[in-house]
Amino acid sequence: MRHAALSVKEQMDLLLKGCVDVVRPEDLEARIRKAQTERRPLTVKVGFDPSAPDLHLGHTVVIRKMRHFQQLGHRVIFLIGDFTGLIGDPTGKKSTRPQLTREQVAANAETYKRQIFTLLDPEATVIDFNARWLGALTSEEWIRLTAKVTLAQMLERDDFAKRLAAGEPISLHELLYPVSQAYDSVALKADVELGGTDQLYNLLAGRDVMEAYGLEPQVVLTTPLLLSWDGEKMSSSLGNNIPLTAPPEEMFGRTMRIPDDQLAEWYRLVVEQPPPAGDPLEAKLALARFIVARSHGEEAAEEAEAHFTRVVREGKAPDDVPETPLPEGDPVHLPAVLSAAFGISTSEARRLIGQGAVQVDGEVTGDLDVPRARLENALVQAGKRRFVRLTPA
Repeated sequence: MRHAALSVKEQMDLLLKGCVDVVRPEDLEARIRKAQTERRPLTVKVGFDPSAPDLHLGHTVVIRKMRHFQQLGHRVIFLIGDFTGLIGDPTGKKSTRPQLTREQVAANAETYKRQIFTLLDPEATVIDFNARWLGALTSEEWIRLTAKVTLAQMLERDDFAKRLAAGEPISLHELLYPVSQAYDSVALKADVELGGTDQLYNLLAGRDVMEAYGLEPQVVLTTPLLLSWDGEKMSSSLGNNIPLTAPPEEMFGRTMRIPDDQLAEWYRLVVEQPPPAGDPLEAKLALARFIVARSHGEEAAEEAEAHFTRVVREGKAPDDVPETPLPEGDPVHLPAVLSAAFGISTSEARRLIGQGAVQVDGEVTGDLDVPRARLENALVQAGKRRFVRLTPA
């Protein structure tokens, strides 16, 4: 639904709602007024480096702000950093990121293209790739670009300054990341750039470089970071994320891990409303249903809740236990079976058995080698949530 009929003040209220940094609000208001007069939509840029195969729930905070601009009729560019992804964003990192191959970046970028339209309007979204212009720069053009940024400006970054003070190495290619992201804004002639609060330095660098190229500096808006259940920023590299493509049961279960004291913030950033009053557990269940339904639909959300109730809260086996054939031999080496069934290492399987976390038909077993007859058609449970039915080969 478009809201182009809103007054300038109402548009500003919508666009600034929930933002942390705004550089500068008066510039945004002026651009909105100019866009209305000239009947020209603003160009709104948001960059996503395809450093992992999936977008996750943390990304949806800034994606919803992109949606607000779309509702006002503006042109939103979902910029996939297939060039900057080869460098790796050093923001918040204590050491140099491992560099991805072109093949990894390309594969991840394809998954992003399929995922974004669960939240954005396909007709109002432009997908672009920054290798289109960054990969075309000549050596001379790169030198002229880097000449527009000083080393002193780079060392204003808190992460670079800390690494330098600690004697940690900073590779030259990492210094190219904010310069490259800034040039994206030049290439796109961005009116506005959005990002998380951790991206403020990179976004402001875009303003400086645009000005150096004789362009009007972009307006910068940052959105809050969604903290995960461990109190850290939600991140694929930390494994504390909820991928938008995660199966409904996994998505539901991960949401239920958030502490009660984070509920209000998750509701504010994910649902855009306060949590319901009363029992925190019921509020968390409602939040998990909302998150799953947005990606998979209402029916999947109901099934995921039923699965969670049965397996986690009641400690029962799920209705659809996967099956795996028993290997040859008697006795059967149980760690090898668990490794194949659950995708874990045999050492991890041995550890679970040693901790008494493995059950065969409801009975705890500490045996590594188990008689074949005991395992045929048996229900094996490892930990609280892993189940498999063993069938004769």
